[in-house]
Amino acid sequence: MTDPRSHPAPPPSPHASGPRSIAAQTIGTAVTGDHAHVTVLSADERQSAREVGAPPGAGYLPAPAVGVVGRAREREELRAALAGQGEVAVTQARAVHGLGGIGKSTLALHYAHHYRRSYSLVWWITATSPEQIAAGFADLAGYLHPNWAGTVQPAQRAAWAVLWLQWHPGWLLVFDNVEEPEHLRPHLGTLPGGHHLVTSRKATGWHDIAPTLPLGVLDPEAGTELLCTLALGGRAPTDRQRADARALAHDLGHLPLALKQAAAYVHQTGTDFAAYRDDLGLMLDEAVDGIDPRRTIARIWDLTLAAISRRSELAVTVLHTLAWLAPDHCPRTLLAPLADRPTDLDKALGVLHAYNMVSFTGGTVSVHRLVQAVLRARARSGHMTGSPEPAEPAVSVSPVEPAAPTAPAVATAPTAPSAPTAPAGSRRAPAGRKEAERLLLRAVRPGGPGTGLDTDRCEQLMSHILALAATTPPGHDCADCATLYLETADHLHRLGQQARAVPLCEAALAYRERVLGDTHPDTLATRNNLAGAYRAAGDPERAVRLYEVTLAQRQRILGDTHPRTLTSRNNLAQAYRAAGDPERAVPLFETTLAQRERVLGDVHPDTLVSRNNLAGAYRAAGDLERALALFEATLAHRERILGDVHPDTLISRNNLAGTYLRAGDLERAIPLFQATLAQRVEVLGDAHPSTLTSRNNLACAYESAGDLERAIPLFEATLAQRLEVLGDTHPDTAASRDNLATAYRARDRAHHASRGPLDDHDHADDAEGAQATEAAAATGNGAADNHAADNDPHAAADHAPHAAPDNAASDNR
Repeated sequence: MTDPRSHPAPPPSPHASGPRSIAAQTIGTAVTGDHAHVTVLSADERQSAREVGAPPGAGYLPAPAVGVVGRAREREELRAALAGQGEVAVTQARAVHGLGGIGKSTLALHYAHHYRRSYSLVWWITATSPEQIAAGFADLAGYLHPNWAGTVQPAQRAAWAVLWLQWHPGWLLVFDNVEEPEHLRPHLGTLPGGHHLVTSRKATGWHDIAPTLPLGVLDPEAGTELLCTLALGGRAPTDRQRADARALAHDLGHLPLALKQAAAYVHQTGTDFAAYRDDLGLMLDEAVDGIDPRRTIARIWDLTLAAISRRSELAVTVLHTLAWLAPDHCPRTLLAPLADRPTDLDKALGVLHAYNMVSFTGGTVSVHRLVQAVLRARARSGHMTGSPEPAEPAVSVSPVEPAAPTAPAVATAPTAPSAPTAPAGSRRAPAGRKEAERLLLRAVRPGGPGTGLDTDRCEQLMSHILALAATTPPGHDCADCATLYLETADHLHRLGQQARAVPLCEAALAYRERVLGDTHPDTLATRNNLAGAYRAAGDPERAVRLYEVTLAQRQRILGDTHPRTLTSRNNLAQAYRAAGDPERAVPLFETTLAQRERVLGDVHPDTLVSRNNLAGAYRAAGDLERALALFEATLAHRERILGDVHPDTLISRNNLAGTYLRAGDLERAIPLFQATLAQRVEVLGDAHPSTLTSRNNLACAYESAGDLERAIPLFEATLAQRLEVLGDTHPDTAASRDNLATAYRARDRAHHASRGPLDDHDHADDAEGAQATEAAAATGNGAADNHAADNDPHAAADHAPHAAPDNAASDNR
């Protein structure tokens, strides 16, 4: 068995050696990984990552699980697999595929505690999203180098932590509850000096990432032992108790979560296994492929919730509230308003913990996903209801129209009640739903209703806001929530993270369609925004469908030349381009430009957007002469009207540089790309999608000039950041992967052509490759300028979500 600390420290190799590796001279400048920020570290920071050590037994793990039985064989299989491979994904057996409760996290925690002394450091990361993975690395830096970490941004801390792990082998990283296998691919390739243990509900998608250990239900003996161990408090069971426990374990399908909750009930109430079986009722139904975990847990619920209610009504309210939030790390401070006194909340949470309903980590509360799913399903079906819903106003008091071209890209709710309100009083909200909404609304608007959003608090609670939107019950209305979703989507939009806003826009659109009607202007604006979010998420087909519907409705309601109709026409043209349909895109761009010149004037910001977009369409069609003329004219107008570093001006500069590159004029292209990248880093930030576009484009220019020493590190950095910001399946990420593969082949075809997943892309993207694809549509929040320089729908050229006037003014709703 291999001791993980026996791995040698990675030597400072003079060149990168694989599709996800980084040349040694770039360590500290670029950190590869699906979701690792690419961040520049200073020489002192790089040195500290090498010199800072970890004390014996260092790391972070949740408390050991109680009553772990029946998993010794799986634990040893994990040990053997990690010693041989370095990474293992613990999934679950096909019989319960897609559901939790099988004990994956418990097994990982048991392994980590059992072998903790074998590792130099053990670090547990809740990994349900790319943002949580990045936060886990940032927290590691805070643990190892706290004085420095308190002075820098999370992205810088995460980069430092990855660099530290590269210098200090022998560690164990546990990535718990990974939703998408691809989120981990570059992390595993970049960090070979330790062990990666992954838990996931997904049984597929791991074949070329990590070996898997399918985890099934417990065997009958282990299930019986688990019940007896937890329910009897360490007392030896009698023969009768063991027999009854065996029968109960069978009834519950030997599902660990169900067994633990049944045992907690027996232990807390003092009942026995036989009586519990009688209370549970008829034998639990079995699904086609075996026991149905949802049905199992639901049957247990009736008994457990009744017992909890007898001890604390507040505990039941807290549990129902948690069902509508993110499963992990709900701050206790968020739940505090549910109780009159802090001690009341502590008591309620203690009751839930005693019945194995929640777990604690520091000042946060977590609940199992299966527990949430069952609670929500039963609440929606009417088994558990809350207080009657008050009448919801049809509208809120937020402004309808953006006050200026820089108004938010996502509209707030309207002012005028132009549609009938929903009927009042007769409906009941599902249990806990209203409480969850009130808690989040209060937390992100500390000044009260109608006040501004606390964006810092919004960032801290983002996972819970997204969960609240994604779990909206059909027909449930909350005007303040719809406004919150739109404002949060706007916040993500400004950060260049529009793809994350899909559930927010979907929930807001459903509300507006129901309350305002299908053709209300604000409904159309929200539909436009959702289409943009789909496009940003790499789904141009759904974007096209929504844009087509929105354009047809605006033409009918507002007229053919209304500014918002023109915005929809521009957005649809962008979506056609993103979907690879230039024959429909170019005429639509030409029509939109002509109408905007006539209606708005020659130098109106929206007219400049259309001129830029048409230039991009000409360039894509190979008409460089007309493209250059339009790009140069647009840049001159924007410099004069908007200023030298306005995001729209940077879009034009980027697009013009791309056209110079397309024409083979490297002497003008490279300096312009360099200047644009530097300005975007300063204005937008290092990881903004538009900045990534500029970094990609500059790398393409270097490659065209034969300067691979400068091109490859930029391609590597761009790929890592796009994996984080856009995800592995986004077209722009695929373009970056192709560009990097091409550069590797150009540098050493014999060495790199056979390496890694990059070789699946057999076609090479030259300087035109990812740049000229220009798969941009409008940003969801309005028309985006056509991003002519890269496949970056919501990032650069005029695909920037809020950089272009069309994003900021014409259709900011």
